[in-house]
Parts: sequence; C-alpha cells; structure tokens
Amino acid sequence: MADIGFHCSHELFPPSSLLRYARLAEAAGFRAAMCSDHFLPWAPVQGESGYSFAWLGAALASTHLPLGTICCPFGRYRPEIVAQAAATLAEMFPERFWLAIGTGQALNDHVTGEPWPPKSERQARLRESAAIIRALWSGETVTHRGRVTVEAAKLFTRPERPPLLFGAATTPETAKWVGSWADGLLTVNAEPDALRKVVDAFRAGGGEGKPMYLQAMVGHDPDEETAWRAAAKNWPIAVLDQSQLQNIETAEEMAAAAGRPGPGDMKEKKLRVSSDLSRHVAWIESDLALGFERVFLYTISGYPERFIETFGEQVLPKVSVR
Repeated sequence: MADIGFHCSHELFPPSSLLRYARLAEAAGFRAAMCSDHFLPWAPVQGESGYSFAWLGAALASTHLPLGTICCPFGRYRPEIVAQAAATLAEMFPERFWLAIGTGQALNDHVTGEPWPPKSERQARLRESAAIIRALWSGETVTHRGRVTVEAAKLFTRPERPPLLFGAATTPETAKWVGSWADGLLTVNAEPDALRKVVDAFRAGGGEGKPMYLQAMVGHDPDEETAWRAAAKNWPIAVLDQSQLQNIETAEEMAAAAGRPGPGDMKEKKLRVSSDLSRHVAWIESDLALGFERVFLYTISGYPERFIETFGEQVLPKVSVR
C-alpha cells in the first residue's frame, strides 16, 4: 500500500515548528515524512533554513514515522560525513531512515568558496560519492582519490542494515542514469506526461522494481484566489527553470530572477493549487497510478496546521486504500 507523507520544508518554517507539524501529520494519518536540506532558503521571503540532520534526529525520536532527506554529498558536505550522519540515524532508528542524494544547487554549495562545477562534473562526483557512502556503510576502510578524495575513512558505528540510498532526478536523462546505481528514485511532481517519462526512463535504466518517491508541491485554501496568492508569495521561484534553480548563488539573486510573480504567473506553471479537495485526491491518485510508493505533500499556501488537518480528514482517507 502506498504511503502519503508530509514534506517538512526547512526553507519555510523554523525547525521547532516543523517538529510540531511532523507530530501533527502523524496524528492526522500521514504515514511518512521527509525534509529538505538547505543552507539558504530559495528566497529571502521564505525566511528559514534549519539544519536537516540535527532536525531528523529529533523528528525520528518524536514520531514513529519513516523519515528521509535529500542532500548533495559533496561541496559543503563530504561523502564520508554524510555516510556517518546517515549511519548514525539508521542505527538509532532501524528501518525508518532513508537518504536521497543529488547534484545540488549553487545556492547551497557556493558558501564553500569553491567554483560551482557544471552538471556533468557534479554527476561524476555524485557517482563517486554514492560508491564511497555504500562502501563505508558496509564496513570497509575507504581510500579514494578521484574527483572526490577520501583518506582511510571507516565507520565504527553502523546499522545492522544500511538505509536505502535514493538518487534524485527531474529529467528522463538523469532518471535513466540514476536507475543504474541507486536503490530508488526521488523526483518532483510535474505534468503527467513529463512525470511518466521520468518514471519510464528510471525503469529502463535499471530501476525496474525499485521504489520511487515523489515530492508533490501543493496549495490549498477554501478560497481559490487566496491559495494562488499565497503560493506566489511563499514559492516565487516556481516561475524559474531548472538551470536557474541549479546555478543562481544567493537567495537575493534568486528572488530578483523570479521577480514578483502573481497568481497568473503561477497558474501558467500549472501548479497543484486548488480550493477543490477532489482535485487534490485526483492528483495524488495519478501519482500512485505511475507506481510511486510514497508521495510527500508540501504546502506552499501557508497555514500548515490547517493543511494537515484538512488533508488528514478529507483527502488521505480517499487515497490511502488505493
């Protein structure tokens, strides 16, 4: 049975609030959760950026939910440190923590002062990092000198069973590549045809039978226009393309590139924003029909407590049995 999860967005809410939302989500019937991993928010208006791995320990201890995150294991992080953080969480909370890794954004990684590499180089580093992480989880002493350098690293604290290591992808090309090495796919919602191409490519690349998770950005308010206005305010970067999202270095520059989008601009992007809860049910059902095992909903229309309560009462019961 597929799980509907709650996405805890560190860009939008303080970590203390997110901890409360995770508990509320569990009580409301959400069966999983995940969080973002950012050094900076996407835009200054979002106003927050808590540290994911510290928060995950508290969230796992405060709920019974399976939880995970997505991070870039090079740049501001190191693969051996990511491996250690994930192994620690998995040892404390067996079978509940999973990790997704991706090629990152300049927004987060420019803070190291190192040049931001092109995507092809980042993919090469990601592939090496994945191999390093897996080797450390298996108990090996790792020395690696390639695009990523690790010297005599060994994890003395490891879980009995390593967590699943997902790969992140938003295009068919990357999804096909991820299918060849990752334990599963993490992607984001898109138009049905585009999302189907990502899924098909992942399966064709070696992902057949592997789990797929989806981050689904949604907006809801009893008043339709209020929902769209809130989405435009809280998530202005929805109007930007993937190249901009990957390569712009600061939240201020990201906001300048996005401008001040209004409801009309957001509607052109065909976001999942609606006052009609039956549309939200249909969107989730279309995701499940593609084979996603977990769909993580994150609200961009504000009022997360109301969102959790409303979806727990009027949306989840209609899709959880499908």
